[in-house]
Amino acid sequence: MVTDTHRAIEAVWRIEAARLIAGLARFVRDVGLAEELAQDALVAALEQWPGEGVPRNPGAWLMTTAKRRAIDRIRRDETFRRKLQELGRDLEESSPDIGAVVADDDGIGDDLLRLVFVACHPVLSAEARVALTLRLLGGLTTDEIARAFLVPEPTVAQRIVRAKKTLATAQVPFEVPRGAELAARLGSVLEVVYLIFNEGYAATAGDDWMRPGLCADALRLGRVLARLAPREPEVHGLVALMEIQASRAAARTGPGGEPILLADQNRARWDQLLIRRGLAALERAETLIDGRPGPYVLQAAIVACHARARRFADTDWQRIAGLYERLAEAMPSPVVELNRAVALSMAFGPAAGLALLDQLIAVPALRNYHLLPVARGDFLAKLGRPAEARAEFERAAALTRNERERTVLLGRAAACEQEMHDR
Repeated sequence: MVTDTHRAIEAVWRIEAARLIAGLARFVRDVGLAEELAQDALVAALEQWPGEGVPRNPGAWLMTTAKRRAIDRIRRDETFRRKLQELGRDLEESSPDIGAVVADDDGIGDDLLRLVFVACHPVLSAEARVALTLRLLGGLTTDEIARAFLVPEPTVAQRIVRAKKTLATAQVPFEVPRGAELAARLGSVLEVVYLIFNEGYAATAGDDWMRPGLCADALRLGRVLARLAPREPEVHGLVALMEIQASRAAARTGPGGEPILLADQNRARWDQLLIRRGLAALERAETLIDGRPGPYVLQAAIVACHARARRFADTDWQRIAGLYERLAEAMPSPVVELNRAVALSMAFGPAAGLALLDQLIAVPALRNYHLLPVARGDFLAKLGRPAEARAEFERAAALTRNERERTVLLGRAAACEQEMHDR
């Protein structure tokens, strides 16, 4: 039976888990051990709080309990004296009281920032970084992560276990990198957060077009990162990008969950609060730029053009095409070129977009990327070439792994075939 106390414990855990693990990781210098200690404290709360009541400062209670468990573990460890020297603390003193723990946690923001950089360390694969970040900072269970990315739960569990072992073996320091290393590592952090968001915004596979829970987790991580690194323009740029994209969520699917493309969305359903937050984050990012804007700031500027347009017809496509050109210089990528082709087609006609797309057909990275034939099919349809357009939509439908998207693409192919018969 779920009691009010159990619900309170669940809520406290969702709020405090990342902060608790971060503080413990600084204390014991081991992410895997920190998570175990945090789980021990959670078990203690489940055992004690129903009878004793929820403490006045539940986060501090959990930290105190976990640190006591850490002291007990280290005392039992054969390398007790070496651990004492590494930690630089006299753990033989009496366990800290609540007041001491609260005072010790005054730097918890720094601990969270360190944990972000550890979980997203380049020594880990992209899949491992995502899984570990969602586990430690998003508070998701292995089952929740597995369902979100449509992979078996044991696969996710193995990724997380291996990631922790890899970090321990590589002796990754629990610290925020400095100088040039910071820029390189920050890129990895932002990449992971945006990868999580994108999987929620447009699921790569499965029956659902969107997974809003993943978008929410990524947004929360981005907002935390913005508070912890307030002088980094790319962090604010990513937050702006996600806020504005998330504002369209309610308008992106129909009553049956079917996708609704940007041109057909009811903009009255866009979340104006998220748009205002996104535009404010973009403004902060732009004031912090020293030199050329980075990729996330440029992408945020692109989605801001859509957010400011009251109707699809009001979109400043020429500005968007120019921003994509700058983005291609800052972050050369075939996918960026594909998006630039779409912007060019909207600004200067489908023939202009098709000319750029035809240069991308032979690019190996786009060979199985379903959005290339989607764009070509769209341009060819607008140019009055329905037979060629139908073939492109059918190819795109065969390449996508998302069932909702496949249905839409086959519908567009059927519309092209109908147009051929009507001629």
